[in-house]
Amino acid sequence: MLKWNDVLSLSEQGVAPVEQAIEKTSEEWRALLSSEQFHITRHSGTESPFSSTMCSLFKRGIYRCTCCHVAGEETRLFDASEKFDSGTGWPSFTQPLIPNAVAYNKDSSQGMVRIEAICNTCKAHLGHVFPDGPEPSGLRYCINAISLHKISSSIDNDACD
Repeated sequence: MLKWNDVLSLSEQGVAPVEQAIEKTSEEWRALLSSEQFHITRHSGTESPFSSTMCSLFKRGIYRCTCCHVAGEETRLFDASEKFDSGTGWPSFTQPLIPNAVAYNKDSSQGMVRIEAICNTCKAHLGHVFPDGPEPSGLRYCINAISLHKISSSIDNDACD
């Protein structure tokens, strides 16, 4: 289980590489994504809080990277069992599905130091990680819903949210 000090360390040292990275030019990403997806995932944008119903959905399933999905890969980032209602207006998780699914960068862009969460496969901006989540990890992965593609669990066979 990752804790805040682990995330800080990984933001400096890096995470283990993935088996197959996705590399595309900006023009290639622009052709695959909507303008909003492109802005948020490729240019570190942020969607408006409470702009997605994904914040209030807690059905079983796996959250995958939107960019990887449109590129034909299915990079698994988060499990719905790690999702919680943070009240912030963005989907929030306590842990990534596997430790190297998410990579981390120090972000000083808004007059403060934050830790940016990015997809380790395609380098899409996902959101940020904060040390104010619930125990036992104490982490809050505050993720743009537009960066995520949810698939339902094969167990409950619900439609994708």
